[in-house]
Order: sequence, then C-alpha cells, then structure tokens
Amino acid sequence: MTEAAFQTTVRIDAETPADVASVEALVMAAFGPGRYAKTAERIREHAGVAAGFVAREDGRVIGAVRLWSITVGDRPALFLGPITVSADSRKGGLGADLVQACLDHAGETGILLVGDAPYFGRFGFRPAPEARLQGPVDQRRVLWLGEGDAVGPVRPA
Repeated sequence: MTEAAFQTTVRIDAETPADVASVEALVMAAFGPGRYAKTAERIREHAGVAAGFVAREDGRVIGAVRLWSITVGDRPALFLGPITVSADSRKGGLGADLVQACLDHAGETGILLVGDAPYFGRFGFRPAPEARLQGPVDQRRVLWLGEGDAVGPVRPA
C-alpha cells in the first residue's frame, strides 16, 4: 500500500447542532473547568453564537472555534473564541485555518478577542486598549481586527 493511502483529509465546516457535544468536549479538554472563571466566558454565556466552525478529519471533530455577537461601545462586532484543536492534531495549521474561516465569515464586521498578540497579529489583529471588558482581563491580550479602533464597553448583543 502506498503512503498516499494512509493520508486523511481535514475539512473546515460550519458547526452543526450534531457537533455541539464534540466541540464542548474539545473545549473542556483544552481549557478545563477554569475557563468558567474567565471574563471572556462571561461574555460568551450571554451572547448569541453568530457562527461556529469545526475542523473534521474522517468525520471526527478535531478542532473548533465560535464567533459571538457583541457590541463594542455602540458598534456591532463579533467576539472570537475559544479556539481549540485536539492535542493529537496541533502544529498542522488547523488553528490558523479556523481563524481564517472566522475572518471570511465576518467580512467587514470587526472582531474582538482575548489572545496572544504574536499569534493573532499575523491575521491583522492589533491591541485594543480602549475596549473595556466587564471583569478582570489582561488588557494587553485584548485584540481587535476591523476598521478604526474598538472603543467602549464590550457587551453581549
């Protein structure tokens, strides 16, 4: 048998209701119950899911990310996260593929996230020092991608 016979295909798809349990299991494995104490999780608890994307390999969900409807000041925006890839599938660029799916979906709508500037900077995200999340957050990790600056309180939409 050739090496090509063992290759698998990974696809990025829109999340479906059938994916919810798999996505939650990935998020829990990556972030644990401590995620519920984070300010970003408080936003997600009250915001509506605008879109979700999964990475599938041979039908199995191996990565996921969601966009949530928020406002920054009076401006409609999207909140990205959490993003997760199964431990046995990391380092293959799936995280970047999932982020790109979010950017493609958002179009001109601004996206806010709490994350690592060196990682997300390659997509064009920049610090958002004037975006105010309701709770403790390392302000250096609050990043924005969109026209102008993200200014004002961040609230679920």
